[in-house]
Order: sequence, then C-alpha cells, then structure tokens
Amino acid sequence: MAIRMLYFAWVRESVGTGEEVVDPPATVATVAALIDWLATGSAAHAAAFAERDRLRAAVDQVFVPLDAPIGGAREVALFPPVTGG
Repeated sequence: MAIRMLYFAWVRESVGTGEEVVDPPATVATVAALIDWLATGSAAHAAAFAERDRLRAAVDQVFVPLDAPIGGAREVALFPPVTGG
C-alpha cells in the first residue's frame, strides 16, 4: 500500500524533503505506527519524529488524531500544531 507522505514546516526541514512515497508493511495500521515505522528509515526521520506530541496529522486531507487508522489512505500529512493569527 503506497502512501504519499507530506511534511510541513520544521518537520519538512528535519526530514529533508516535503514529500515522499512510502510502502509500509501491513502491520502498520495507525498514524502513530506509521510515524514509528518512518522513524526507523533514517537519522533525519528519527530526529523529526522523536517528539510525537509535537506532531499533528491529516489522512487524505482530514485532520485526525495520531491513533487514527490509515487503512486505504492515499496521503498522510505530518506537521506541527497549527495556530491562528
């Protein structure tokens, strides 16, 4: 299941790219599990995802909690908390 990953703000800067296509194993069923799996990909990914409480997510352009399922997702975005202003 290929998923288009989008990274924004300091997450993008830490990972070193704004997007990538990944193919996680079938055992990766939630956004949190996806983050854990991504963190094993490189030192940059591990650093970007080290503090999970600083991350927010969207699955197919819908804001979701990190425990949300990713089954059938085509796109997952990870970004810092968004504030108004």
